[in-house]
Amino acid sequence: MISLARMPRSARRIARTVAVGTVVVGSIAAGALPATAVQAMPATPATPATDREVTFTVDGTITYGTLHIPAHRRGQKMSAVLLLPGSGPTDRNGDQPPALTPHTLAKLAGALAGDGVVSLRFDKYGTGRTGLGAYAGRPEAIDYPAFVRQADAAYRLLADQPEVNRRAVRLIGHSEGALTALRVAVTAAPRAAGVGLLQPLARRFLDVLAQQLHDQVAAAVAAGQLSPEEQGTIGRAVDEAVADLRAHRPPDTSAMPPALAELFRALGGPSRRYVETIDAINPASVAHQLPPRTPALLTCGTIDQQVPCHTTTPLTVALERAHTSGPGRVVLPGVAHDLTDPANPDVLAPATLDALRRFMRCGAS
Repeated sequence: MISLARMPRSARRIARTVAVGTVVVGSIAAGALPATAVQAMPATPATPATDREVTFTVDGTITYGTLHIPAHRRGQKMSAVLLLPGSGPTDRNGDQPPALTPHTLAKLAGALAGDGVVSLRFDKYGTGRTGLGAYAGRPEAIDYPAFVRQADAAYRLLADQPEVNRRAVRLIGHSEGALTALRVAVTAAPRAAGVGLLQPLARRFLDVLAQQLHDQVAAAVAAGQLSPEEQGTIGRAVDEAVADLRAHRPPDTSAMPPALAELFRALGGPSRRYVETIDAINPASVAHQLPPRTPALLTCGTIDQQVPCHTTTPLTVALERAHTSGPGRVVLPGVAHDLTDPANPDVLAPATLDALRRFMRCGAS
């Protein structure tokens, strides 16, 4: 066993990313009318912006969410977006409190509202008010399709809201949520008006996890915290553990630092069902199934260490081969995984906002 004092911090960061408790887990101009006509038109009552708490039940679990409705004219039907969070215990706001609170989805909802777009975000299984719901007491039974069914129910709820134009409902998923957005969009009813994949899980789940671990070990070697020999030992152990999981065997963790061993024991233990069902899916294969001419956005940040741009190429090609429409892949200079510029982390980066607006305009009538 290699004893590495500095490795547990990295491993714990990854563990927080993938685990949910014990579950692993985008008017008429007045000048066009005569002045007399403008004066004669009665003022249209404006409805102020509001947050509406909503609930829906799927598979015996009550799910809690926030429907954000921007200021609008009475009777107006608006475009809408379902926002889906990344992996692990990430709640409706895009947070994993108390340690990680970037407010990614809350910021997206605010940006969309500024352009007059309704949004729905919800506490998925294992987070917020929803908790584990019907899976409480048996978290090992939850699988990835359960999260897809939950998102599909949320999409239908959003489309049925009186303020929403049913023909203009889109999905935006961040990180792992992008895969869920793809899965829902393939069979969505009504048909999705677009799908946004923000810093997406672009390859199979365990391939992405292994790459993140290899990159962190390499960074530790570059910083003088590990030797090249230790790097080789840990790297082989990670690859063998991934092979074990895919072969439905308990992963061998004997050559791993303690925190990394703990992570893989969780992946092969209480989280096994979730890991096996999500890892079985290749995001590019799902993208191939999208209806032709679906507006699609895929973003990657140049300083995103979790989803480097080069890893998104197969998914980008799949979107093209599915004959989706633009904007396609948009590279975000200086943008991190949480869609911000680290120099100004309290707001979404301007490049993120620009890509979001391009996406919302694409295909809009």
